[in-house]
Amino acid sequence: MMKKWMSKYSQQLFLSAVLLIICAILAGKSEYFFTWKNIRNILEAASYRMILAVGMTFVIASGVMDLSAGSIVSLCGVLTALALHGGMGIWAAVLTGIAAGGLMGALNGALIHCTGINFFVLTLASGGMLRGISLMITDGKPITKFGKAFMQLGIGRIGEFQFPVLFALTLILLSFPLMFHVKWGNYVQALGGSETALKRSGVRTGFYRISVHVLLGITAAVTAVIITARLNSAEPNAGMNMELDAITAVIMGGTPIRGGNASIAGTVLAVLILGIIRNGLTLLSVSSDFQQWVTGFLLLASVLISEIRVWNTRALIK
Repeated sequence: MMKKWMSKYSQQLFLSAVLLIICAILAGKSEYFFTWKNIRNILEAASYRMILAVGMTFVIASGVMDLSAGSIVSLCGVLTALALHGGMGIWAAVLTGIAAGGLMGALNGALIHCTGINFFVLTLASGGMLRGISLMITDGKPITKFGKAFMQLGIGRIGEFQFPVLFALTLILLSFPLMFHVKWGNYVQALGGSETALKRSGVRTGFYRISVHVLLGITAAVTAVIITARLNSAEPNAGMNMELDAITAVIMGGTPIRGGNASIAGTVLAVLILGIIRNGLTLLSVSSDFQQWVTGFLLLASVLISEIRVWNTRALIK
């Protein structure tokens, strides 16, 4: 029984061990690392990345990826800012940004389902177009000054924790039943396992393909609102490479690159590991360029490990 449990959760156990080792190393390098202030900084910096990564987990579990997520973050932030400057109330502006994110996600999902174009090419193209719209709308300049009330969405607290941290925690807790105990989540994973088989069983795969991208679009929009509120500025270049971070966390967390299964817990652990690495390298005065290299290296390593697992599984079946 114990052996079966350890085999099932081997990736999560491995990531937990890695997390502890990294924390021990960084604690030895910097006395500031284990202070409550720094731990809180790590959680706050990881919160909006966590939200986007959870959304990406559902998309990758469905058998595709979305390279436009960072651009959706950018455009949703700009649209929310324009709504605020146009006289909308805070919640009306936020809902405008979230609705726009859901619509962008729906468009990606519909195009992937209806055209059959490779999702890499399609979402890379849509990402470029969305980023271009952000730059054209703003003329490449940030939109600023939204007032303290809006900023509370990014920096406000309940007790010791910022709103984004609490929202990320709520999303994580809701994601487990949504992915593993609801028909929708089961079909999303089945979509990644074999879309053809799902179609033959009479399931409307288009609905699940579009809805999973709507979910990612919404999480990207929430991420945009948090970043915009925290900085008190909507940057047309916001969200740059955030899709890379999210995909790295998801694959590193144990969700197969080809879909068909998912690990929410693995994604959470991977986001924390990446956040701690960034924080530790910053404390050690390591350049941001090297931090980006680390993210790219971890993505490559995670993809290779994921593919090796697929090969091993196929070998066992044969």
